[in-house]
Amino acid sequence: MSKRVVVGMSGGVDSSVAAYLLKQQGYEVIGLFMKNWEETEDDACTAEADFADVRRVCSTLDIPYYAVNFSKDYMDRVFSYFLKEYAAGRTPNPDVLCNREIKFGPFKEYAKSLGAELIATGHYCDISHENGVHTLLKAADQNKDQTYFLNQLSQSQLEGVLFPLGKMQKGEVREIAERLGLSTAKKKDSTGICFIGERNFRSFLKTYLPAKPGEIVTLDGRVLGNHEGLMYYTLGQRKGLNIGGQKNDEGRWFVVEKDLKTNRLVIAHGNEDLLYSDAATVTEMNWIPQPPTEKTFRCFAKFRYRQEEQGVSVTVKPNGELFVLFDEKQRAVTPGQYCVLYNDTQCLGGGVITASHKF
Repeated sequence: MSKRVVVGMSGGVDSSVAAYLLKQQGYEVIGLFMKNWEETEDDACTAEADFADVRRVCSTLDIPYYAVNFSKDYMDRVFSYFLKEYAAGRTPNPDVLCNREIKFGPFKEYAKSLGAELIATGHYCDISHENGVHTLLKAADQNKDQTYFLNQLSQSQLEGVLFPLGKMQKGEVREIAERLGLSTAKKKDSTGICFIGERNFRSFLKTYLPAKPGEIVTLDGRVLGNHEGLMYYTLGQRKGLNIGGQKNDEGRWFVVEKDLKTNRLVIAHGNEDLLYSDAATVTEMNWIPQPPTEKTFRCFAKFRYRQEEQGVSVTVKPNGELFVLFDEKQRAVTPGQYCVLYNDTQCLGGGVITASHKF
């Protein structure tokens, strides 16, 4: 008797093809669509249209499908943290949390209630299960590799997980979808966070967090204007500073610091050396599949999703924190984001950047 696998169906081309591949491999496939956000009339989240695509795809593939509402879990376990981090002036990554707290948490439990022995998603990554050890591997398509977003998953969460697209290129996935006549074949890849969608980010955040306007100042304390709230700005940001008439010959202004104590946004222009750092402190480290035996070792790191891997030396402190020394200076390493570690073939895990350091 074939094993039953529940596939997380998003209404996109990747999860559609993942479901098809598993059916071709002889699994008993069930599609499961997650609703993680309660929409209002003003919302730009596309959940309704996405579920319609799930229905069409599952009908074409002749597999059963269900929908489940995790909006309360998402609000309690992801969105509340998202707001808390923004209020503290940091820049969180809710997509990483969504994987840990929803897709490989309540989703997995719900899949079990449908009789699933395995779960699968359309993520571009691979996995190995050997002798009870679950190792998260890089995708064959390095341009699409999504291990960064899975860096917080535990061994129990990775148990019984399949990633059917791990050895495929994005172009191959599109070709299969078109050949099958799937409604998602030419659907644009989703970007950003569903609960924000195509709306203006500042307007959205204002409905949940009170803005605290303050001064925009230069490094020497000269006031150039006013900001709408430190939470709306990130290190290195150039656009949207609204300090018209302050142009100069040394280049555009950019954010170098968010001073929470004085509620001042500090900006500079010209030389970007101020944005570069030599090392970072990383906390809340999640190791995949287990912590290293050495206290100091070499590996690669990413400090944001679309970044190429960077050579680093890592020191594990007695309290579990990491000191990550960069081979080359890194631009705008941002507190609240994740530092994710790699070797040649696998994701070693990741943690939260709490500080950057200059020498």
